[in-house]
Formats: sequence, C-alpha cells, structure tokens
Amino acid sequence: MGGGRGDKPLDADETLHLRVDALRADETMQLRVPAPPEPLAPGGGRAERRRGARSAGRERTASPAGRAGRLLGPLAPYTRRIAPYARRLKPVYPRPGRTGWRRWMPSWRQWLGATLTSFGLLSAFLVTAYAMTDIPDNLNSYATQQDNVYFWSDGTPMARTGWVQRQAMPLEDIPEDVRWAVLAAENESFYSDPGISAKGITRAVLRTLGQGDTEGGSTITQQYVKNVYLTQNQTVSRKFTEAMIALKLDNRMSKDEILEGYLNTSWFGRGSYGIQRAAQAYYGKDVDKLSASEAAMLASLLKGAGLYDPTLSKANHARAVERWSWILDRMVKIGKLSPQEREKYTKFPEPLKSNPLYNTGAQSDYLVELASQYAKKSARLTDKQFDLGGYQIYTTFDRKREKALTDAVTKARKKAKRDDPAVAKHGHYGAASVAADGRILAVYGGPDHRKQGYNESNATTVPAGTAFTPFVYAAGLQHGVHRTRGGPATPVTPDSVYDGDDGVPVTTPEGPYWDRSGKKVAAHNDGGKSYGRITLREAMAKSVNTPFMQLGMDAGLDKVRQTAEASGLLSSSIGPQVPALSMGNSTPSAIRMASGYATFAAGGTHTEPYSVRRITRNGSPVPLATPRPERAIRTEVAEQVTEALTDSFRTAHPEAAAGRSGVSGKAGTTEKDTAAWYVGTADSVSTAIVVYRIDLAESLEPLPLKGLAGTSANSVPYALWSAATGIG
Repeated sequence: MGGGRGDKPLDADETLHLRVDALRADETMQLRVPAPPEPLAPGGGRAERRRGARSAGRERTASPAGRAGRLLGPLAPYTRRIAPYARRLKPVYPRPGRTGWRRWMPSWRQWLGATLTSFGLLSAFLVTAYAMTDIPDNLNSYATQQDNVYFWSDGTPMARTGWVQRQAMPLEDIPEDVRWAVLAAENESFYSDPGISAKGITRAVLRTLGQGDTEGGSTITQQYVKNVYLTQNQTVSRKFTEAMIALKLDNRMSKDEILEGYLNTSWFGRGSYGIQRAAQAYYGKDVDKLSASEAAMLASLLKGAGLYDPTLSKANHARAVERWSWILDRMVKIGKLSPQEREKYTKFPEPLKSNPLYNTGAQSDYLVELASQYAKKSARLTDKQFDLGGYQIYTTFDRKREKALTDAVTKARKKAKRDDPAVAKHGHYGAASVAADGRILAVYGGPDHRKQGYNESNATTVPAGTAFTPFVYAAGLQHGVHRTRGGPATPVTPDSVYDGDDGVPVTTPEGPYWDRSGKKVAAHNDGGKSYGRITLREAMAKSVNTPFMQLGMDAGLDKVRQTAEASGLLSSSIGPQVPALSMGNSTPSAIRMASGYATFAAGGTHTEPYSVRRITRNGSPVPLATPRPERAIRTEVAEQVTEALTDSFRTAHPEAAAGRSGVSGKAGTTEKDTAAWYVGTADSVSTAIVVYRIDLAESLEPLPLKGLAGTSANSVPYALWSAATGIG
C-alpha cells in the first residue's frame, strides 16, 4: 500500500504501513506520524508563545516533579552513563533471539547483578545487626541457679536443696582430658572458629522451621551465650541474636575464658550445673580427680541428661555407652588421647545410682522426696525447671507429729536389733498420718534416705490383711447385698447378722464358691475361733473375719473394689477380684491406708492426700492444683463405719479408751504373717502403721515376721500408733 499527493490526508497518530521488498517476507516497517501542532489562537504571536513557555516553566517548577528535577539534576550525567547498562539488566520477556524455555530465563548479566545486589544487601544487614547488638549486662536464671527451700506447716524452714549444686572452677583446675572430652563431643574446632558455625546455624534454623529436632548446630561460644544471656526457646530470632552476641563475645573474651564459663554453667542433670558439681553428682569426686573415661561420660550428658543419664533406664544406658565410646574415639582422632590410653578404657564407667549432694538430713530426705514429686506434678514443673531453683515449697508436714512418729519408730528399731538382730535386719516400719482434709502431716520413710532410698511409708509391697475389712463393711452398707443373681439389692445395716464361725464356706447365689484347684473356699478367723451368729458391728468390734468375707461376696467384689478406690486406695494396689479381696489381698501403702480411714472421719468425703499447700518462686505465687473433696460414700455409712471402729478400739484397748472420745482404730493381720497393721483415727487425723520384713537385696517378696511385730496383747504397730497420736 502507499499514498500519493492526491490521497486523503492522514489523521493524527495514524500509522503509515510501507512494505519494503528488501526485508524478509511478511515483515513490516512501522512509521508513526506525529500529530500536527495545534494552531495558535487568533491574534497570537511570538510574544504570546514566550509568555506561554514561561508559564509552563513556572508550573513545572512548582510541581513535585519539578522540585525533584532540580534536586536530581546534578546526578543526570551519571544517570545517563548507567542507563544503557540498566536497560540491559531490565528483563524483557519473552527474550528476543531466544527460543523455547530460554526465552524466559534471565541473562547472565541479570543473574550476576541480582547476586551481587543480594550479597551487598545481606552484608549491609549483617554489619548493621552486628553493630546494633549489645552483650547483655546481666546473666539470666540459667546461670544463677538458686536454692529450693522447704517449710514446715508452721512456716519454719524444714530443708534446703540446690545450695551446693553449682560451683565455679577456674579452667586451670579442670584437667585437659576433661576439657577435650567436652570439646570432642560438642565443638572440636572451638579454638579456631570465629564463635559461630554457619553450617550449624543453617541446620538448626531449618530444623526449627521444620518443627523437628531443635538441638545441636551451635558452637560452644553460642551455647555459652544461650546459657548465660538468653532463654532456651528454640526460635529463629533467638538463634540469630545468639549468633550476633557470640561473634562479639568471641572478639571480647579469650577462648579460655569462654570455655571456662561454658563448663561452669552447663546443665548435666541431677540438679547439677557446671562440671565440678557434675563430677560430684555422678562420681562423688572433684573434677580434678576424673579420668578421661569418666569425663567422656559426663560430656555425653551435654546432649541431654534426660536421655543420657545411664541410671534412668536401660535405653538411656545403651545411648550413654554408645556416645561415651564415640567421644573417646573422637579424642583419639583429634590427637588429644593416645591410642594406647584409649585401649585402657573398654569398660563403661558406671556412675553412682543417686546424687550424693542431695543431702538434707536422714529422715527429712523422705519428706523432701514426697514434697518435690508432688510439687512438680501439681505445679506442672519439669525436672529442669525445678532444678533451676528459686522455689519456696510450703509443705503440710507437722514438725511435732513428725518428731513423735520418727522417735517412736527409731526406738522400736533399736529394740528389735537388740532383741533379735537377725530378724530385725530385714525389718521395715511404714508409717503415715493424714488429716481428714487430705493433708499429709507426718511420714516415716526409713532409717536414712542416704543409705536406703526405699520409702517405707509409700511402698505398695505387703497386703493390708484384715485392716481392709472396714472397706468391705462400707461397701455392704453403701450398696446392699444380692441374695439372688440379678435380683434387687437388699439393704444392710450394722445389725445385719452373719455366721461368725471359723471355716464357714463362702457362698454365691448359686452355691459354694470353688477355687481353680477344685476346692471349696472357706473363711477363717484369727486363732481358728468361732463366734456363732453375730452382727456386723459386733464382728468389726471383735475382729471376726468370716462375716466380712461373705459380705464381700454378697455385696459384690466389684462394689468392694469401687468403695476402696473411692475412699483413697490406688487402683494399682487393689488385689485380684476373688474372695480373698475382702481379707486384704490388696497392697496399699501406709499413706493410702491412712487416707482411706480419713475418708470415714471426714463423713464420707475423700480428699486425695497432698504434701504441698503453697509454692512461690522468688516471692511470686506459682499456680498449684490443690485436690478438692469428693463424695466417696454416704455420710450415714461413714458414721456407721466410724462407730464400729470406735467399738473396735474400745474393745481391744479399754484403758486407753477411758475418758477419750473421737478415737477409733483397728488391727490388721495377714494369712501368712507377712505384715501387721494398726490403722486408726484420733482428733480427725488418721494414722497407719505397718511392720513387715523384706530383704531388699534379694526381692520385694514379703518374709514371715517371726515375732518382729510382737503379739496381739503386745502389738508393735499399736504401740507405735499410740505414741504417734499421743494416746499411749
């Protein structure tokens, strides 16, 4: 197409298309014809045009663009020089001269420009962050572990723990084998790195973002920064701050100073912070007495004492042995332990079973153990949080009752050793006093927690025997009995009559009860004595067993179990659901038996036994879940059981009962004479005493008492109970 002189004039901005034969086929050259200038207004001349130009200039100058132009004017020469290169970097998609996917890929110049720009921005950011990061002036709580203080119920201090769990040691007093065991395990390049590990930080950040394992990835300098300046939170921001402080700290402190601080602030488990206390907690020796093998075991704990303390579980032991061996091999690899010395260490250095630094006193250790376990559970504190200290634990333990109970049992132990040392050698005396509102007022756990960690007051190893019958009696009164299978329940009262003869067969609605060996099960009384027809209340008062064995069958052994658990006995301690359940084949602890009898004294409401009433940390209250009373049996049932137990106490001990009110109790014996009990209530406080024999070196199987508990006329459990309650 084309146009000539005679053609119609083109409109403004129309395009003239010319086909040029020299170009490739079908290619078109486009020429844009600018619009003609608008005609001047009539009468306008050169002066008018000048005035218009000056007015437009003033408008441009007054506008923001005009002002920017004046400011950026001096940069114009440089802009003109850079412009061609900038145009080359500007992406043009699809890229001309390329085919396929290459049309959409940036050029090498663009890649290079983006990389250099990113590197420059990142460098500027890191330099700025480094300059703006300051090393905190104050150490955090991880570097300033405090005591945990326990108080008696009257508010006076009872015990103190944690006060020797940290002791700073100069680096020069820490053997090189110990230092390099830690360095081999945690950061072998410590003396040559800049304080951070870029590879480790990247790995840790990726794990944190991926919600995976957040441990690892830090140099010793970073770990020291985390220990003494920051929190233990595993976040990207905390990790970045840690790295910045570590870089600055590495420039400000010597490597030896950082290593010394790290070794003195790291947590090794067992409540110990620092390598010195760890050496004492696990091996009972100072750090300068450690061998390379023992040092390697302690170094393994830095990865997590909860996973690598070999005394906590078999799985822990296996992990600890594997890491211990790996650390020793690493020491050889980096030239800090000779192969010849490595060959000496083939046997794993087993640590002590418990921390010898945990030393509050022979008997109060048992109290601290109970209180700390309860405090952590009820306040939802981890072992690590609790070990950091600063807690004030206000217990329920009554100082006077504790002393009276401890003195009474201590005298009984000494007397038994004098009378029959062989029998007394394996003797145990569990004892506990629990108030009707659930407060544990006193316990006797053993002769010395440092020699016998086994807590005799909290052990579930021996049967309750006939001391269990009040729960059977309560079940019958609460639920009634069933004379026919599936028939309606018949009410039971204290005046309900049962057969009290010895050897009475135990029956079900279908007939006699047969055991698995094909024999009829019969009930027996102590000494084989028969009492004929007897009321349940009288049977309780005279400790006649046979009526309660049959009552358990009539009420339903499931109801007996339900009543015992509702009253305070743990389900894990309840014996098999067979007729012997009514005769006490369950194995409750002294604390739980006292708690169960306290339910009767509380009018049928049960409150879980507790040993801590309040916790503060540095004066601020710590939320504590305190148990609340719950209905276990009806009030009238609790009163009827209490009346029967009162009769039992008066019948067995008329002299002690004279002129006393509010006192009830019952003795308990077992079929094979493996345990003797006395459980009773005085002044709304229930106390349970049990005497038994177990050879802890062999097993937890009860042994015959062989006279250790005295006789029915001169009962050791009752003597201890009366001394503890002030009755005797």
